[in-house]
Amino acid sequence: MSILFVTGIEGARNCADVVAKLLDMEVAVAEGRRSALALLRQREFAAVVMDETMATCDPAAAEAVWDRAGLAIPIQINFAVSGAARLVREVRAALHRRQREQEVARRAAAAAVESELKTTLAGLLLQSELALSGSDAASPVAERLKMVAALAGDLRRQLSATTEKSF
Repeated sequence: MSILFVTGIEGARNCADVVAKLLDMEVAVAEGRRSALALLRQREFAAVVMDETMATCDPAAAEAVWDRAGLAIPIQINFAVSGAARLVREVRAALHRRQREQEVARRAAAAAVESELKTTLAGLLLQSELALSGSDAASPVAERLKMVAALAGDLRRQLSATTEKSF
């Protein structure tokens, strides 16, 4: 995981080295739009930190960089008044926020899948029990329906037990 600084400010490389050391991440520096776009074509970044002055002076270039950034977290900051400590705080906060958002999304997806499975299992269980109640108990089909009902019941109990453990 790495970070891209897009700034033409003097001393950006030194600042990037300090941030890299403090965050234990690789930090690349692009001095303008062209070099930023070239770096974004070469690899993925966790965050793209653009100098506010650069974004204000050339909004079209800034928009091109943001469009090309993909899933990288966009951060706009004034490098002229921000030190390495503030950059570290901003990047760390953004990465932490992204991690929390991904966890929430993961939980929501798991809950949706779980709900869908429970609904399907309830339908399967109900249909097999209804078919059992209306058929001859000694027929081979009834035996298979009993097995399906038992398997659906077991799966439902396992799913309920898993749900209770994870929440």
